[in-house]
Amino acid sequence: MIHTDVMRWVFALSTLIATAPMSSARMAHTASTLADGRVLVAGGFTSEENAAQSAELYDPAAGRFLPLPRMIAVRHSHTATVLPDGRVLLMGGYGTGNAVLASAELFDPATQTFTPGGSMIAPRAGHVAVLLGNGKVLVAGGIGPGWSFLSSAELYDPATGRFSPTSAMTVARESHIAVRLQDGRVLIAGGHRGRRAEIVLYASAETFDPSTNRFTPVGDMRVRRHKHDAVLLRDGRVLITGGSDERDNVGVYKSTELFDAMSGTFVLGPVMSLGRYKHNGTSVLLANGTVLLAGGAPQAETYDPASRTFTMVGGDARVAGQFSAVAPLSGSRVLITGGYGNDSSPRASAWLFRP
Repeated sequence: MIHTDVMRWVFALSTLIATAPMSSARMAHTASTLADGRVLVAGGFTSEENAAQSAELYDPAAGRFLPLPRMIAVRHSHTATVLPDGRVLLMGGYGTGNAVLASAELFDPATQTFTPGGSMIAPRAGHVAVLLGNGKVLVAGGIGPGWSFLSSAELYDPATGRFSPTSAMTVARESHIAVRLQDGRVLIAGGHRGRRAEIVLYASAETFDPSTNRFTPVGDMRVRRHKHDAVLLRDGRVLITGGSDERDNVGVYKSTELFDAMSGTFVLGPVMSLGRYKHNGTSVLLANGTVLLAGGAPQAETYDPASRTFTMVGGDARVAGQFSAVAPLSGSRVLITGGYGNDSSPRASAWLFRP
C-alpha cells in the first residue's frame, strides 16, 4: 500500500503556473468573475501604508490584465458581490487614513464604470457578504470605527439600491466565514472579537434564514478558529479549512472540519498537507466536485470529498499566500491574484490553476 502522503505527490496532476502580473501590488483586495468570464480585481493594500483606488480586468483569452477607471473610493478589506443582473457591489472596507467606510459602489461590466451604490447602515470592514436566493445581499459583522466589533447585520436590495437593517448575529464577529447553504440559509462560523490580549476566538456558529431574517445558533465547530475559509460541497456539507488560534502566524492550523446542514453539527475532517490562514474566499469548488485550496500557504492543494484526501498541486509557482483574491474561470481553471507572505510585501503576481 502506498502511504497517503506519497500519494499526494504521485498523483498531483493539476498544476499552477504564473500568468501576467497585475498593474499594482495588492492584498486584501477582491476578485469577482463576471458573466462574460473576465475577472474584476479591485482595491486592496498596495503597500504596508497605502490602499488602492485602482481596479483592473483580467481577460482570460488574452492572459493579461486591462486597466479600468478608478473606483469611487480607496478600499481594502472590503467585499465584492456579483448581483443577479451582472453588476458587482463593492461595500465598506478601510479607506483613506484607515477610516472604516459605510459607502458602497457598483461596477457595471457593460460600461466598465463605477457608480455610487448608497451607504450601509453601519461603517464596517472585515465583514462578510453573501448573495441570497431572493437576490438580496446579506452583510454581517466586521469592525466598525474605533475598533468596535460588530454583531449587526443588514440587507442590500438591488431593486431599490438601499440597505435595510435585519436582526443581529448572536455575537460580534470579525475574521469569520459565511456560506450559503443548499436550503438558502447562510452559515456563519468562527471569527473573533477584541484585539491582542483582549481577543476572544469562537467555535460558535449560527445560520441566517432569509424567510425569517433571523440568526439561529447551531452546533459549535470542533476547533475555535479565525482567519479560516469555508466552501460548500456538492453533497450540501460545508468544508471548513485552517485558520489560526490566538497566536496568529505561530498558531496556524492544518485541521479541517465538515458542517452537516441537516443535523447542524460539525465533525473533524482530514488534515491538510499545509497549514493555511488568512485565506477567506480562496477555496473554489471545481466542476468535478473537488475543491481547490488556493490561498493561505505558498502552495495550493486540492481536496477530494469522495476519498477524503488532500493532494498537492504541481508546478513550480509559489503563491504569496495570505490575503490573496481568487476567482474561477472556465474549464475549472482558477485565477489567483496578489497577497503577501513568504517574506514578501503585497505582490502584483498572478497565477493560473489548471486541472
